Amino acid sequence: MMRWLGRLSPRERAIVLGGAAVAVLVFGWLFVLNPLLSSNTATADLVPERERLLVRRMDLLARRGQIAAELEAANAGIDKLNARLLTAAAPAVAASELQKLVKDMAAEARTDIRSERILPPEERGELLEIPVEIAVSAEIRQLVDLLARVEGAQKLLTVKDLRVRVVNVSQPKELLATLTVSGFILPPGKAKA
Repeated sequence: MMRWLGRLSPRERAIVLGGAAVAVLVFGWLFVLNPLLSSNTATADLVPERERLLVRRMDLLARRGQIAAELEAANAGIDKLNARLLTAAAPAVAASELQKLVKDMAAEARTDIRSERILPPEERGELLEIPVEIAVSAEIRQLVDLLARVEGAQKLLTVKDLRVRVVNVSQPKELLATLTVSGFILPPGKAKA
């Protein structure tokens, strides 16, 4: 390589060496310095975000006991609410349990049960609603007592539908009420083991 460089005039030699130096500088800038600078810039941009993430994680670690207590309280609340659900063995078992509960409440409220039937279950989000329709004959106070008993039951019950009519229009003392009372279960696939 030096052989052909020796044949050039000093001016040509300076131009060739200057061009080579410029080429080395350009390639050095493009393939060494520029990637290093962009990597440095990208890393510098990540530093504040990583600092925030580190502070959040350190805060979570500092609150570990409080978070564990909140989780335990939430689980206790869920267990308390699960206790208010009907027996989740199967919809038919839950319907039977609900039917017995409503019949017992109707007897305690001194109402006469005229008819009862189990309606098909319906999905309500994560729960399965089990409705039972019951027709009772009662005076207004007895009907109010029955509704109060349904509302205050230990199990989670709702009155989905209520139809009231007077049995004898000339003597409007006795009412015939048809209630659709619903209880809830976790679907068999989602129930806790």
